[in-house]
Amino acid sequence: MHSYKIVDNIYGEKQNHSKAKETIIQLLSNLANPKEIDQYLERFVNAGKTHFAVIKVGGAVLENDLDNLCSSLAFLEQIGLFPIVVHGAGPQLSLKLRSSGIEPQFIDGQRVTDKKTLKIAKKVFVEQNLKLANKMQSLGVKTASITSGVFTAEQESESQLGLVGQVTQIDLDPITTAIESGAIPILSSVGESESGQILNINADVATNQLAIALKPYKIIFLTETGGILGKDEKIVSSINLVTDYHKLIEQPWLHGGMKLKLQQIAEILSQLPSTASVSITKPAHLAKELFTHKGSGTLLRKGESIMVHDDIETIKVKKLKFLLESSFGKHLQPDYFEATKIRKAFITYCYRAAAIITEENGVAYLDKFVVAEDAKGEGLGKAVWEKLVNSTPEFFWRSQHNNPINGFYSRKADGFQKSSNWCVFWKGLEDFNIISKCVALAKSKPATLVHQQQLNPITKK
Repeated sequence: MHSYKIVDNIYGEKQNHSKAKETIIQLLSNLANPKEIDQYLERFVNAGKTHFAVIKVGGAVLENDLDNLCSSLAFLEQIGLFPIVVHGAGPQLSLKLRSSGIEPQFIDGQRVTDKKTLKIAKKVFVEQNLKLANKMQSLGVKTASITSGVFTAEQESESQLGLVGQVTQIDLDPITTAIESGAIPILSSVGESESGQILNINADVATNQLAIALKPYKIIFLTETGGILGKDEKIVSSINLVTDYHKLIEQPWLHGGMKLKLQQIAEILSQLPSTASVSITKPAHLAKELFTHKGSGTLLRKGESIMVHDDIETIKVKKLKFLLESSFGKHLQPDYFEATKIRKAFITYCYRAAAIITEENGVAYLDKFVVAEDAKGEGLGKAVWEKLVNSTPEFFWRSQHNNPINGFYSRKADGFQKSSNWCVFWKGLEDFNIISKCVALAKSKPATLVHQQQLNPITKK
């Protein structure tokens, strides 16, 4: 379905689409190819109008990056997507407390909230909520400020944090009503106990509990860092929790605040459908993170375990055949599985990504590497590739010139050579004679994925 048609379906036939279409054109030209845009738009629309995304905005973003935040949110509204925004106000509250002669107190990074702090906090939360709402409305975006009535909470009797609440119940009616009226809901992280006591709720906790109750397609944390930073201080693009979590959580370079967030995200995703995901990015990069495979931040998903097969006997051949043919848009030669001696295959649990290794003249050959269309951007391909490389340090492979992931292959390979029909890559190989033989062999191998009319006429069905 073309992007225009998706937007038309969101707005209805009688709506003037010029503004939305202009936005789509800008998106297509600046972010990615139309196929990616269509794919993500369709996913978000199918999630349902009130289940697209919950976005947590930190107080530092409200203070330092308000313009980018509002333009990104306005963009989503213009294409018919209504995120639910939960905001914090930590820096603003600390500043206000100090100006009132009160030194902010924290225990293990969590704010202590006494009666004086809570009185000031209520005012600060309303101010920051209206600040965001007013800025959005100045851009022509309808908003609904919701500063109470969503979170029921209780105060932990033995907690040293004071008037801080743990969410016990969530009323989604104010949020649903706002979205159905065409407004983006903006929520303050304030709760109320059964007895009527106002309680301060950590904005991350409020976001997490709202996500568990609503089960949105996307959960987004907008931060100044723009993602989880790795050992090299560069953003980790994707995290498959099934395969990466335990290794990552033990890393000494993962600082305490990000470690806590990673633990919270793992807890959220464990209670949500497998389609849900969490993104951490900057406000200015929100559209790129949402609508492109490459993204611009850290994408976290529950992911899938990767099964390692040493031969064909343990592989679900029909599922693997469907993955290969549907992803490449071609047919396997009917005798492929009989004729191919599989040395090792790395296949995700739900058969949405796979790598097949054979052996050619004593050298490992990557015969197939594939990621299902609906799994692109999830990090499954990256997880399979890492498993492959750790298990098979020396191998070679080939790819057609128009393969869209040749850029990825070029970055991962130690070298490559082009011919009239193929690009041949190798990794871990150093002997020139071996590399030359591998290149020649790869160039001469017959294709096993072909169009219907190219199938071997003897076995063609």
